[in-house]
Amino acid sequence: MKEWITPFLTKLTIAVAFFFIFSNVDAQEVKFWDKVQFGGSLGLAFGSGYADINIAPSAIYHFNRYIAAGVGVQGSYVRQKDWYSNTMYGGSLIVLGNPIPEIQLSAELQQLRVNLKFDDDYQYTDPAYPGYYYGQQSRDFWNTALFLGVGYQMDKVTIGLRYNVLFKENDLVYSTAVMPFVRVYF
Repeated sequence: MKEWITPFLTKLTIAVAFFFIFSNVDAQEVKFWDKVQFGGSLGLAFGSGYADINIAPSAIYHFNRYIAAGVGVQGSYVRQKDWYSNTMYGGSLIVLGNPIPEIQLSAELQQLRVNLKFDDDYQYTDPAYPGYYYGQQSRDFWNTALFLGVGYQMDKVTIGLRYNVLFKENDLVYSTAVMPFVRVYF
């Protein structure tokens, strides 16, 4: 099922990039750019032996006052001392719906390349995880997430919750399927 997602996201990202790069600026296209917003999210979390840094810029186009869609890129680094480090990067497609101005519904398809490395002295023996972790010090793979969310929108900021319907606990990409979010678009 996942084999079609990577080529699809790659082609869509290239098409959107060409559209933005080679579009001429004239009176009609000023209207187009008036409907585009840039933003995204930035996340920082630190604890005892733990660091999580995430940056995810994106752009959306408002088709009307109810529907917007866009693309984004994401990069993140997670490190848990004496356990693992994880570098992730990739892209996403997002559709936003506002049935009323204060409520935002979202669907986001995200494709991330995950580079997971266990510390040299760590032996992963948790029986809840599949056997392919035993003896492996690193693992590189693609992870697909489909987030469905709802949030409260205040002008340019939306705060809410999103649920990853493709969540896999044993991939160590996300710790839970339900996540809070803050989106900011200018």
